[in-house]
Amino acid sequence: MSQLPEVITALLQPSQYPDECPQQVELLQTQMSFVLLTGKYAYKIRKPVNLGYVDYSTLEKRKLFGEKELVLNRRLCPGSYVGLVPVVRNHKGKIQLGGEGETLDYAVKMNQLPLTGMMDHLLQTNRLTGDMVAAVARKMAFFHAEAATGGEINRFGSLDTISGNIAENFEQSRPYIGRALSQRQFDALRSYFDRFLADHAAMLDNRIAGDHIRDCHGDLHSAHVNFNGSDICIYDCIEFNDRFRYGDTASEIAFLAMDLDRHGRSDLRQIFVKEYVHASGDRRLYALLKFYQAYRAHIRAKVACFKLDDPFVSPEEKAAELAKAQGYFDLATAYILPRPQLFITTGVTGCGKSTLAAELTRHLGLRHISSDITRKTLAGLAPETPAPAAFGQGLYSPEQTLRTYNAMLNEAGKVLAGGESAILDATFLRRDDRAAALKLAAQYGAEAMIIECRLSEPEQLARLDRRQKEASVSDGCREIYAHQKDRLEPADELPVGRNHVIIDTQDSVEANVRQIVDLLV
Repeated sequence: MSQLPEVITALLQPSQYPDECPQQVELLQTQMSFVLLTGKYAYKIRKPVNLGYVDYSTLEKRKLFGEKELVLNRRLCPGSYVGLVPVVRNHKGKIQLGGEGETLDYAVKMNQLPLTGMMDHLLQTNRLTGDMVAAVARKMAFFHAEAATGGEINRFGSLDTISGNIAENFEQSRPYIGRALSQRQFDALRSYFDRFLADHAAMLDNRIAGDHIRDCHGDLHSAHVNFNGSDICIYDCIEFNDRFRYGDTASEIAFLAMDLDRHGRSDLRQIFVKEYVHASGDRRLYALLKFYQAYRAHIRAKVACFKLDDPFVSPEEKAAELAKAQGYFDLATAYILPRPQLFITTGVTGCGKSTLAAELTRHLGLRHISSDITRKTLAGLAPETPAPAAFGQGLYSPEQTLRTYNAMLNEAGKVLAGGESAILDATFLRRDDRAAALKLAAQYGAEAMIIECRLSEPEQLARLDRRQKEASVSDGCREIYAHQKDRLEPADELPVGRNHVIIDTQDSVEANVRQIVDLLV
């Protein structure tokens, strides 16, 4: 880890917290803060930075914003914010939390929220439900209805303010062209935002007239939502700059909607938005949703990029932040595409289709429609339940396979009809099955891409052998592979290019994703 400030090094010692007796103190970092976790409490100490849009450069300012953080966050998380604690150097020269001495800094103290209730953790462990996101939507609808509006706040919904914020995003992300996004992505995003603002000025004015510009949370994503029994705590709102908190409620809802897409859960995103619209009555939100989702994805990408230049962030974390930034830029790119996309994988079992499909789902906000999951769901089985059978028998009989493909196409049709994009994750060995998928895309005005996955036979067999020892939704094995290899009909429906890409899954999944995304812009 890079060299830490003296204050943080001192407070990492468990002996600093005699009333809590922690075994260890965990350190988290954002671009603007250090957060110390003791198990019972979390202590947030601002970094002495001045980034233009945020200024924590003086002790007085860090105290002021600490006090403001308490007031603002008690709106949506009243029971968790304890108070502001001075960090002092006592008369013996020791740094400590509270007590007499020279004040070096201030820490916002809050009850440490349980990891098991964090929305991002629930997403990662596949335990977030539609009922839970619907409850968040209702809480936000009530919060927005009560939040301050009018006067100075309304100015932040104006075309000039929104244009200025977008221009700033591009200027601050420009240095990362070639690292976190391509020049083509940058140019496509810039062109989209310029066109949208030019074409929808009246719509934005109507949002002001309709009292949709409010004093919001400003940073509504899954890492800031905690479920603790029946209580929902939405914390860590933006306090450092009012212009990032004041804004259209549609932008706030688009933020969490985008984040659900980034976690590969476009299904939960639909539930969240639908419930918010129902609870708030704001049906006009839909016309702004993708615009604000792209805007919010761009902001998240930009913020991740900032960590690449932070001297306190380790090389390992910088690598993770770069991958995060690329993912958000890809998602922003997906939102601005003029038509829905239907991706169709093809390739024999074990060639890496599902791994690539899952990663594309997160990068492009897709509905992931898996043949393995669909087949078992139709049979009343949990996806992880093994159901091995000889080729063409049991769950893999021609009748069950036809039923599976029909169900997948039916689900994809519903997604495309709603203007959404999807990926069909299956072998698609037969031309007829691929033709049916291509016909479906054409029926709904979607653009289709066949993703032909190839892998050398030795690596393919090695992967299948490893799969037999691991939990998997797939029942693929060497025997199935041998039969499929003989029956795979060449994918020659579309010429290789924008609508037909050949992927060598021996390469990293990150490289495979880059190859596909580069074809979209």
